[in-house]
Amino acid sequence: MAAMPVYLWTVPMFHCNGWCLVWGVAAQGGTNVCVRKVTGAAIFDSIARHGVTHMGGAPTVLSMILNATEEERRPLPGGRPVTVMTGGAPPPPQVLFRMEALGFLVIHSYGLTETYGPATVCTWKPEWDALPPEERAAIKSRQGLHHLGLEVDVKDPATMRSVPADGHTMGEVMFRGNTVMNGYYKDAAATAEAMAGGWLRSGDLAVRHGDGYVKIRDRSKDIIISGGENISTIEVEAAVFAHPAVAEAAVVGRPDAYWGETPCAFVTLKDGAQSVGAEDVMAFCRARLPHYMAPRTVVFVAELPKTATGKVQKFALREQAKAMGSISRSSSKQGGGGAPGGSKL
Repeated sequence: MAAMPVYLWTVPMFHCNGWCLVWGVAAQGGTNVCVRKVTGAAIFDSIARHGVTHMGGAPTVLSMILNATEEERRPLPGGRPVTVMTGGAPPPPQVLFRMEALGFLVIHSYGLTETYGPATVCTWKPEWDALPPEERAAIKSRQGLHHLGLEVDVKDPATMRSVPADGHTMGEVMFRGNTVMNGYYKDAAATAEAMAGGWLRSGDLAVRHGDGYVKIRDRSKDIIISGGENISTIEVEAAVFAHPAVAEAAVVGRPDAYWGETPCAFVTLKDGAQSVGAEDVMAFCRARLPHYMAPRTVVFVAELPKTATGKVQKFALREQAKAMGSISRSSSKQGGGGAPGGSKL
């Protein structure tokens, strides 16, 4: 961040990631800009009015920017890109690709409150500039490398051995270093569980690439196990979001009498796209994913349940999927991985 930045806030300043940046902007002689309500229109208006150079936000905030109407959008000041730090949830590559096309430079970071905020950043390499936009977006969706004073590893939680840096073998992201917490206040049991083996266990499942960059596949509790196969909800969400009619998407497991559970996608559609049906979305995904990974259920909703910082509340969606009941064996097997259907809530 250069001197005299103008930083637009879309997340609470009292969160760990928030108060790290408040004084960081001040140390650079910068200006903090706040909005009372985070909307696409408010973001574009603030950027144009105050000459915003930097901002941050969860992937849902990026979706607000992308889904802003032509009337709500404003030209970026001076034609300069606005640098955006995103985190809180892995952003779909399609989101990053479309943000770049709008003139935003997105930097992906990752961390926990227990690690004093951001622990890794997807540091860009000049040799990646020549790659096609889609490949650049896929690289930007990685969580990246750790900062100085902190160790980050991807380990097998059972053996505590590092997984191969092959981009395929999954393990749990773990942290060790000066910025990692000492423990949870007056909760020795939770501290012992989180710090078993001398490393802070994140609960995030990831792979490590040959260059050391970490890429999260899913939260351990969000992984869908279908017929013995592990399905990353993040990968399925990326495929759903790539559909041109989809504004937002979140995927959870739905009980399945034959497979155990199968992917269930909760989807919000863009304005004017209400004619799109569940089968359209499922067929779109089956063309891009192995059939066992494609959603077997699509539920259209007006909006996804979110926290105050814009993170999707997947526990609420899991409860909804569970309440829908188990998919029958016959419908689960139809079409060699076909879909029972969809609904609207």
